[in-house]
Amino acid sequence: MTAFVTRETGTGLELLLFKHPFAGIQIPAGTVEPKEPSEEAVLRELREETGLTAVDLQTHLGTEIEELPASRRVIIPPATVYARPDLSSIDWICMRWAVQVNANRQESGFTQITFIENDHEPEPNYISMQITGWVPDEYLATGLQRDFYHLAFTGSSPKNWEIFADNHTFKPFWALLSNLPNIIAPQDQWLSHLAKKFDIPGIYR
Repeated sequence: MTAFVTRETGTGLELLLFKHPFAGIQIPAGTVEPKEPSEEAVLRELREETGLTAVDLQTHLGTEIEELPASRRVIIPPATVYARPDLSSIDWICMRWAVQVNANRQESGFTQITFIENDHEPEPNYISMQITGWVPDEYLATGLQRDFYHLAFTGSSPKNWEIFADNHTFKPFWALLSNLPNIIAPQDQWLSHLAKKFDIPGIYR
C-alpha cells in the first residue's frame, strides 16, 4: 500500500516524500503483513519510513491489481532460497515478504529466481547485490495488489530530518504538489490516484 501524506502551508499543499540513499526519491509505501488490516499497515509503514505519526487517515483512493510479466514473480510469503531445486540442498538466504524477483526457469516444483539490487545514485548505475537460487513454486505469485490512501498531516516536523529503516538512512522532506521533484518509476505514475482528489497542475493524470 501507498501513503499520500499532505499538509497545508502558506505556499500551497505539500506532499511527503523521502530520499532513499541508493534508489532515488520515493513515496512512503510498503507491504501488508499477514492478517494485518490495510489501514494499520499504511500507518505502520509511514511511521517506519518517515517517523511521523501525527496523521489523520482521510480516504482510500483506490486499488491497483498489478499482473507481473512472465519473467517476474513476487515472494509471498517469506521464502528460503536453495542452491538447487531440492529442499535438502544448501539454503542460502531467506527472501522477505513481497520482494519482486526475476523468474529464470522451473524444475521439479521450484523456480530459479534472481534478485538484483541496483545503486541508482552514481553514473553509470551499477548492481550492488545479486542473489540467485531456487524457491518452491508455492512461495511465488504472479501479481500483487496495491491500495492507495490519503492522509492529512496534523503535527509539526523539521524542515529536514533522517530516519534509519530497512538497513538504510532515509531523508524525508516536504515538496509542493505543484512542483514535485522526479519520483522513481513506477511510483511517479501512482500520483494519478492523488490527482483524482486534488486538481493541481503537475500531478500525473
